[in-house]
Amino acid sequence: MSAGRELRALAIVNWRDPWHPEAGGAERYAWEMARWLAARGTRVRFVTGRAPGQARRERIEDVEVVRLGGRFTVYPLVLAWMLLHRRAFDAVLDCQNGIPFFTPLALPRRVPVLCVVHHVHADQFHLYFPAWLARIGRFLEGPVARRAYRRHACVAVSPSTVTAMRERLSWTGPVYLVPNGVTLADAAPGLGETDGEPELACVSRLVPHKRVGRLLDVAERLRVRVHVIGRGPQEAALRARVAARGLEDLVVLHGYLPEEEKDTLVARARLHLSASQGEGWGLSVAEAAAFGVPTVAYDVDGLRDAVVDGVTGWLVPEGEELADVVERALKELSVPERRRETAAACRSWAAEFAWARSAERMAALLDAAVRRGTAHGLQDRSFPWPR
Repeated sequence: MSAGRELRALAIVNWRDPWHPEAGGAERYAWEMARWLAARGTRVRFVTGRAPGQARRERIEDVEVVRLGGRFTVYPLVLAWMLLHRRAFDAVLDCQNGIPFFTPLALPRRVPVLCVVHHVHADQFHLYFPAWLARIGRFLEGPVARRAYRRHACVAVSPSTVTAMRERLSWTGPVYLVPNGVTLADAAPGLGETDGEPELACVSRLVPHKRVGRLLDVAERLRVRVHVIGRGPQEAALRARVAARGLEDLVVLHGYLPEEEKDTLVARARLHLSASQGEGWGLSVAEAAAFGVPTVAYDVDGLRDAVVDGVTGWLVPEGEELADVVERALKELSVPERRRETAAACRSWAAEFAWARSAERMAALLDAAVRRGTAHGLQDRSFPWPR
């Protein structure tokens, strides 16, 4: 594979696929890239982990899905699979979910790799693993990854991620910005834009760093109904907390919902909430904005990019309570004119992001890397962040 070749075959490696029970925004991102590139004629293989009951091989939307291993075994199995097929690809998208797959170790040097980083995990490892394993995670995410990808390049999904990579991981190589997209809502104004008792919504995986339990304080103090949409390992514990505090009438845990039902709940909400301690971007925030629904979120990595403070939502500064900001936001939105103005701003903001535009940007980077034989030194016409 030499300079001047075209991108005909691509591998995308990601921890999970969108049909995995613990899938989130990272899986949506990887899949949107896969399906778009496959639709233009590239042979795409999506190499990922396998949840119980999932097929080992499957073809979906012209994408060949290969599933290997579980939560931890997926890493060595994918690396072994890449080694076995090392000459079958013109380029690789290596998606990092805490740690990358280190695919350059299994590939010919001339095959360009773009390592996709959603957000820097760093301290999040300590939420999920014992101290010794968390230290290993940080070591792999930082020094080991820098070494493994030194001849390649990275893709980040937001300005926050670029900054965190430079400052917290000491990443010095090229980082290109390719944000998440939004499937724009083709729907009538949600009930959240009309008069009536306000309801709140939160679309989130139920995992520690999402801190969904903080929404219970909002519901209890403001006596407002909160719809929580999503599943995860903390679901049973969260249900127990709701029951213990007698909040069953105010906090509705829906678990997984089909897209149409989820969209209906979000579109009718007065506000969307995120209590996460940090994101790469905040896909659910942009998806809510497409329905004209603003978000209240903490002023943290990713979410400060997804929310335009005071325009498409409100950011909670350090030291302030989530419930305080939600209360102020609801007071502002009780004025119909302000509600309509905010909804229009949200839709306008969401319209700046589209999956096709992001996929075109990714395809341009991959095409250039394959032609040159390297992802270094590409002309960087970065996706402009529409502030």
